[in-house]
Amino acid sequence: MNILSVDTATEACSAALLVDGEVLERFRIAPRQHTRLILPMIASLLDEAGMRLQDLDALALGRGPGSFTGLRIAAGIVQGLALGANLPVVTVSSLAAMAQGYIEFSDISTVCSALDARMGEVYWGIYQKSSSGLVHPVGQEAVVTAEKVSVPLAPDVRCAGIGSGWHRYREVLTDCLRGRIRQVDADRYPSAASVAILGCNGYLNGEGCAPEDAIPVYLRDKVARKKGE
Repeated sequence: MNILSVDTATEACSAALLVDGEVLERFRIAPRQHTRLILPMIASLLDEAGMRLQDLDALALGRGPGSFTGLRIAAGIVQGLALGANLPVVTVSSLAAMAQGYIEFSDISTVCSALDARMGEVYWGIYQKSSSGLVHPVGQEAVVTAEKVSVPLAPDVRCAGIGSGWHRYREVLTDCLRGRIRQVDADRYPSAASVAILGCNGYLNGEGCAPEDAIPVYLRDKVARKKGE
């Protein structure tokens, strides 16, 4: 399997190339620089691997949730490359990718991903490690106030809390988890390497789609509050 992946859902900008099980990645924390960085990252990866787009089996897109602008950048890039090379696209949750990157280096198998969604809310999702080593969702991803996050877990499950939502709402989220939180990594971001790994699994399970159908998942319709809200 040869898959190129992109994620620009947060302040992190990353691209990765999965070639026969090995992953090459370019990753930078670079707010508002994604448009400038992402294409050179992709070109650098293909050059390092000695590959062309036509050598790929598919592309993988970090579909969000996350920054509205960042999601549009990634979707536009991936759609354009896939159309030009006649390749399918697999979309991957950025919250799940963040959890996947964490569980690969942790002994904790349940992860609560939370990204700061502004407007007093978080993008929220819970994931558990399967026997294959890949994460799967527990419940639905949502954008909610920190006080209203859903926790469909048994009382004895111990979790890690990751992502920027834990920077801003750590106390509230910890209260909602009621003693389940064992570790917190608020500086964790989604990465294209994890998007590639989950995207490969999705492709093998028949989840590839046409480029025009590879669209961001915002989870909310409004970008900002109106005056008086």
